[in-house]
Amino acid sequence: MSSSHQSVPPAQSSHTAEAGADRGRVIRIPRLGYLGVLLLIFCAAFPFFGWPEVLWVLFVIPAAVAMWLERTRTVVSERGLDVRSFFGSRHIDWSQVQGVSIPKRGYVRAHLSDGTEVSLPAVGYNRLRELVEASNGRIPDPFVVPEETDAAAAPEDETAEAESAETKSTETNTTTADAASGRD
Repeated sequence: MSSSHQSVPPAQSSHTAEAGADRGRVIRIPRLGYLGVLLLIFCAAFPFFGWPEVLWVLFVIPAAVAMWLERTRTVVSERGLDVRSFFGSRHIDWSQVQGVSIPKRGYVRAHLSDGTEVSLPAVGYNRLRELVEASNGRIPDPFVVPEETDAAAAPEDETAEAESAETKSTETNTTTADAASGRD
């Protein structure tokens, strides 16, 4: 039985995801940051109660911080990276990404094929493993020690053995000279 009031799903638009589309892995600032927003509201309340006609403006600060927490994120999907910050957003295809760098402070940076760098919001050193896993191998894991091939390891082993033998012969010659001169 159908009715003229039966609900119809909305039409597909550029703002909605396609049916079955992978939205990717969202890396965002931890929700614990909202605890800081509550602390800012608490701190802004005391001056506000003293002079509410003027100091209501102090509540803009926690509102801006909450908006920054909610908006800032990096989405890693099969299509590429979607970078969203407080004032804008950008899509980066995987073909544009040449590599990443890990600064001492701040967010991880993606190096692009045109020579520019893009900061990846919410992806710091502690969240780098999530980025590597979500990229499905497109970004190499910096935490893995590369395995050496047998051909490359053989010359290094021979060099190490030769240096070890040379060091032992030098030590033996020094010990023999010391013994001959009567030194300990």
